[in-house]
Amino acid sequence: MIYQIRKDDFLSWLKKQREGKKVLVPTRKEEGYLFLPWVGDELDLREYTNTLKPVKDVFFPQWETLIRYRVEKEKSGEIVEETSRTEPLILFGVRPCDAKSIKLLDNVFDGEKYKDPYYCQRRKNTLIISLGCRELGPTCFCQNIGINPLSSEGSDILLVEFEDRYLAQSGSDTGLEILEQAPFTPAESKEQKIFDELNGNPARLNEAEFRSLALNNMPDFNDSVWEKLYQKCLNCGICTYLCPTCHCFDISEMTLDSEGKRVRSWDSCMYSSFTLHGSGHNPRPTGKERIRQRIMHKFNYFPQNYGVIACVGCGRCVAECPVNFDVREALKLLGVWKDDLQL
Repeated sequence: MIYQIRKDDFLSWLKKQREGKKVLVPTRKEEGYLFLPWVGDELDLREYTNTLKPVKDVFFPQWETLIRYRVEKEKSGEIVEETSRTEPLILFGVRPCDAKSIKLLDNVFDGEKYKDPYYCQRRKNTLIISLGCRELGPTCFCQNIGINPLSSEGSDILLVEFEDRYLAQSGSDTGLEILEQAPFTPAESKEQKIFDELNGNPARLNEAEFRSLALNNMPDFNDSVWEKLYQKCLNCGICTYLCPTCHCFDISEMTLDSEGKRVRSWDSCMYSSFTLHGSGHNPRPTGKERIRQRIMHKFNYFPQNYGVIACVGCGRCVAECPVNFDVREALKLLGVWKDDLQL
């Protein structure tokens, strides 16, 4: 079922939520839009395509202290603080590709075999309100890999702009509960028809079809094509840091005298030190092995393990790469990108 709300009424509703919750919204900065606490009364989304940093930073921060501890001589260590964030949070303006990415990360951090308590607590306390894309950015390619830019997948509530209002669809039971209350109202048949037309499967191919291409057409591990791919890459790691689904991390112990803290920070498979052994041996000694790992993990290993590709087509890696390495061109070279799909 589709609901609707006037934009002014939604703004008033969102303001009211700040009374008991932290509200993060896309905020315009010199370097681009970032998810920051909403402190004003207006939202400036006039040039908003997507945020520079992915929304994963909210649930899986780039740098976080897991515990603080104290160690006294001849005594066992004592944990003096286990850090976590418990305050309720609303994320507004998440693009459907990023909402989908969080659902993908759930496989890793909130799976059957392993649950990360820090990630899970943040997920539990966060309401995701996504904003559908009526127009795509120049480097977006979600449609080419089977993802709908007006999908509610991964969101609690999806909003789609239409004239002076938002059309709304629930993506979870929590979202439906909210939409069934004022100031949201059920959409009329006219609005329902408009939503169906807007949402008429704008993906250019089925997600399962692209996954099949990735699993079955990927070149052999030792194919010479990997040599061609890595020549341009600097191994700077910006693609992994800005990717909404990359989730590698390192854990460090930082101590001073008798006190210390355990810190988790993002890591990157594009770094030469990522697989460096204590012996000095490195199983991925050059950029060729590292770029092969990145692409194979996203489009082959992850779908083998979880049934979905680990890419949502947000295009951040394409937009921010300092040497214009384009993953779409790479996939085309690898035979995974269909020739009739335009870049």
